[in-house]
Amino acid sequence: MRVVLADLKGTGGLVAKDTVAGGYGSRLVPFSKVSHVVRFLKRRYINLPSVQMAYLAAICDAAGHEVVFTRHRLLDGDVALVLSSLVDHRHETAWADRMRARGVRVGFVGLTASKMPELFADHADFVVRGEPEEAVTRLAGGETLKGICDSAPTMDLDSLPFPRWDLLRVHRGGGFRFFVRPAGGGFPLLSSRGCPEFCTYCPHRILAEYRARSIKNIVDEIEALCHAYRRPYLIFRDPLFTQSRDRVLAFCDEILARHLRVRFDIETRLDRLDRDLLDRAYVAGLRAISYGVESVSPEALKRVGRRPVPEAHHREVIQHCRTLGIVTAAFYVIGFPTDNWQSVAATIDFAIEMNSAFAQFKLLTPYPGTPLFKQLKARIYETDWQKFDGFTPTFTHPNLTARELMFLLGAAYTRFYMRPSCLANVLKIQNTRVRSWAKRMDQRAAAFCSRAETEKMSRSVTC
Repeated sequence: MRVVLADLKGTGGLVAKDTVAGGYGSRLVPFSKVSHVVRFLKRRYINLPSVQMAYLAAICDAAGHEVVFTRHRLLDGDVALVLSSLVDHRHETAWADRMRARGVRVGFVGLTASKMPELFADHADFVVRGEPEEAVTRLAGGETLKGICDSAPTMDLDSLPFPRWDLLRVHRGGGFRFFVRPAGGGFPLLSSRGCPEFCTYCPHRILAEYRARSIKNIVDEIEALCHAYRRPYLIFRDPLFTQSRDRVLAFCDEILARHLRVRFDIETRLDRLDRDLLDRAYVAGLRAISYGVESVSPEALKRVGRRPVPEAHHREVIQHCRTLGIVTAAFYVIGFPTDNWQSVAATIDFAIEMNSAFAQFKLLTPYPGTPLFKQLKARIYETDWQKFDGFTPTFTHPNLTARELMFLLGAAYTRFYMRPSCLANVLKIQNTRVRSWAKRMDQRAAAFCSRAETEKMSRSVTC
């Protein structure tokens, strides 16, 4: 059997799928000068290949089937498996229709297909609901899948074969590094699935429960990558990589014991980090950390089930990362139901004060299947699912208009990135005189932003 795996290149902006927003995906259409630069950098350093497709490639190849991969082309085959997303589903279903017209059976996989199969059912021979490995194993074994096919989650993640990047034509090793990651990105890894936290807005926890791989299995995969590629850069896509401190220490010890020369980055919570853990992880190869802050408002976080991190700990971790040379990237959300102009301005000021190397700002989006979606359902006015992209207002906010939300989102990016201190962080400048000069120049940049904001909206975002 010839199996076509399709992770289609998104349309209408910079589209990211797979593990982004749990699999619903995101789309960044630049809305300001700074967001044009952000899109440029994301396209070259953060646009990752699909780890889900790499797992399915391994399963089908192990069963003796021919595996071919496409980002856009129509290919001949017996069956095609299409990675679904919310933000690009019309493009995906149109491609599926053309493949079926060529006589190829088509199935959809992924979070969006699982939670919203009605978007794909009329354009497919089957839609896999759930983590797809179990159903695709049945398909590879000769079963003909039809209609809505339930797929049980893999509880023993060690039983899965390692992702086959060669079958997806991904060959990333070494490469020019400027922002820690090499140009083109790196290899995404999953050391666990699901998320043990209870944030009501997060789609990472709505498909299956939290499970983790053994340390030996993870490092075996890394060792295989090291043998196949020159100094691969690894990007762990777990929402909470440091869930267990002892597990992370054991991971670092195993990397060092095998003398593996790798660099990697992780996503986690800052309250799951400390100086000793960071020191050990840095020696093992940790070079970047992404973490969620979301909002500076304790009330906003409490209402969405997220535990705030004490400000003192936040400062300590960021400063120690800067001392070690670990790049930090903070995530913020604008538009929680309790937000108003002042609270959003306070969050932007907090982001600037904490001074992480990078920051990502998004609008609160009520994704289908999350508790937040049920809570805000009566307020959701957007009927185009593709606009649930993280950068578009989708519901009537109690305190802010859609225009104000977009203005505040643009102001967040401008105020954060239009600072000499931000450039100093990116370049990892430690010289105290240079950083002191940059801090002084930040004040001029803030004054410029304030004048521009007042001219546009008759008010600025400063508290």
